[in-house]
Amino acid sequence: MSKRNILGVALCGAIFVGGFWMSGGLAVYWNLAAFLIVVAGLSAALFMSYPFERIRTAMLVARGVYTRRQPTPDDIVRVLLELSVKSRVEGMLSLEAIRQKIGDEFLRGAVAFLVDNYKERDIREFLNTEMAFFQDRRQQSERVFQTMAKAAPAFGVAGSVIGLIGMLSGINDTQALVHSIPVAFISTLYGVVISNLILAPIAESINFNTGAEMLNQKLIMEGIIAIAKEQNSHRLEKKLTSFLSPEDRAGKAELLKSITKKYITRHRAAAERARQETQAASEPAPQSMEMPTPGSLRMSPLARAM
Repeated sequence: MSKRNILGVALCGAIFVGGFWMSGGLAVYWNLAAFLIVVAGLSAALFMSYPFERIRTAMLVARGVYTRRQPTPDDIVRVLLELSVKSRVEGMLSLEAIRQKIGDEFLRGAVAFLVDNYKERDIREFLNTEMAFFQDRRQQSERVFQTMAKAAPAFGVAGSVIGLIGMLSGINDTQALVHSIPVAFISTLYGVVISNLILAPIAESINFNTGAEMLNQKLIMEGIIAIAKEQNSHRLEKKLTSFLSPEDRAGKAELLKSITKKYITRHRAAAERARQETQAASEPAPQSMEMPTPGSLRMSPLARAM
């Protein structure tokens, strides 16, 4: 969740709670019995509907949706352009070093297919399968919160019925009426607020986040397949920018030029260093001039005869 979203939730939540406060004070709208009826009934229905592991996974997905920063399509395009240029300049095997630094699991796995020299058909099949199961898992987590959002108002109504029954059973008892009437009305309020202010927005947020991640995965798949086919980097840039909104497409050609210049400069520098090292190794070592010692001098037979 972005800072603007957090600010919007905080501001609107404060106004929402302020409306309760202006209507007679917050204490008037708190009733423990009504809260327990709605929350306990909702939890029981949830555990009867799904296995515990599915519920736990749904909670973790919901937390990740609001706390984990998701890469934008613009970020993905930048990474793919760099992978394309690096693979053309330094070879496919050079991508292994970059793969270890990639945080996105889907992109890291896709780059592994490039390094292992998988064919285009295999890459598309594997990535499509992974995308399909990812979407199915996310839909299951979304369905958990949709189920709770649908059930919460019903348990609010159940709390109202319980309160009315308590009120009718003690109609001659003023104290019973005082305790039963708040339960009858406030439980409905709790059910509606929990459903429409908490559970339904979480389900919708999971749905939106899933769609955004699916778009990133499609972008990654098309980019990786284009790199595997050794398409020209300029063609890849045109293809990838078609996934972006018109305002995000500006500057991608200049970005590709800067990435290309960086890797070509690095490649030329490495080639020059290798040439210098080879040249230094091929040159003969200089021979040192050693003076002969007196004991090492030997007179020739001609010199002895003179």
